[in-house]
This record gives sequence, structure tokens and C-alpha cells, in this order.
Amino acid sequence: MKKIEVKINPKVESVFNNYPDSVRKKMNSLRELIIETANKTEGITNLEETLKWGEPSYLTKKGSTIRIDWKSKNPNQYAMYFQCTSRLVSTFRTVYKNTLDFEGKRAIILQLKEDLPKEALKNCIATALTYHKVKHLPLLGM
Repeated sequence: MKKIEVKINPKVESVFNNYPDSVRKKMNSLRELIIETANKTEGITNLEETLKWGEPSYLTKKGSTIRIDWKSKNPNQYAMYFQCTSRLVSTFRTVYKNTLDFEGKRAIILQLKEDLPKEALKNCIATALTYHKVKHLPLLGM
């Protein structure tokens, strides 16, 4: 398996450490899924993990930023956020309307009590990380 370069901002770790224990485990699973998917996605050579608006964020040169976070106002869920001006969430909704839950044009909503829908999320993550390469394709090539 190819290994991409992952650039990590140490401030991200403190955000993860501030999540409640039950949330931290789920957020770490989501983080690992993003890194694992980036490693397996053709054309991605590096991934940057940083903070945007205080939320863990993942960027590639050919992609659209992915942010992940849990908010205390919705304590039973956490989310993966995408640029709302992109076609990402509307496409994900078309492809995965029976598998994933969404919030507007910007997020996939995940429930703390449920297992990650890994296969669907991997496809969404890979599409976001290569967005600028696939944005002209019908259904973003999904």
C-alpha cells in the first residue's frame, strides 16, 4: 500500500482531547477513516490535517476541505462538513439517500450510538479529497 505524507498540526490533538470520552472514540474513528481513505485514493500524495474554524480539517491539493466536529448543542451526533458551494453534499444525497443523513448542503450527520457507515463514507471522502479532478463528471464520478 502506498504511503502518503500526512502533515499534522499539533493543535488538532488538543481539540480531540477536549471531546468527551464517548465522542473522542468516534471522532478518532472518523479521523482514521479519512487518513486511510486518502492513503488508498489514487492521485493523492499528501494530506494536511489542520484546524479551520477550530474544527479538525483535512485538505489535499486536488480536493475540497473536509471538516469534522461534535457540538454540545447536538450531543448525540457528530458530523463531516463540506464546502456548501460545492456539489459534494447534493451528490452524496443522490447516491446515499437511503444510507446517510444530511444537513442542508454542508454536512453528513452521524449518530454516536451507530457504527460508521464506512463504505459510503469512504466513497464520499475520496470524492471530496479529489473534488477538483472529478467536479465536471456526472455524480462526481461516484
